Amino acid sequence: QVQLVESGGGWVQAGGSLRLSCAASGNIIFSLAAMAWYRQAPGKQRELVAAISVSSSTNYADSVKGRFTISRDNAKNTVFLQMNSLKPEDTAVYYCNLNPRSWEFPRPGDYWGQGTQVTVSS
Repeated sequence: QVQLVESGGGWVQAGGSLRLSCAASGNIIFSLAAMAWYRQAPGKQRELVAAISVSSSTNYADSVKGRFTISRDNAKNTVFLQMNSLKPEDTAVYYCNLNPRSWEFPRPGDYWGQGTQVTVSS
């Protein structure tokens, strides 16, 4: 079994910053897994925000390019999402995802975190 625990969400004004963290544990070799952040706003479809491969290649949604940065620390089994210049439309629950089938990058795997709320006010 794999466990993913997110942290770092909160409430910020437009233009502010937040840094999300996702720590992985369990029966996984973290360095061989693709990682990603997804988000879901009320009444809307879940969407990919950013993904990072085993070789640290990255994919970003067009709406967050230049503002968000995904990174990973394999020694700590942790993936991060640095969010700058936040906008009200970034408000959503953010979910961490792990895909042990790294060749499927950037498609999601079966392992999800519990989600962390990000609220951006204008």
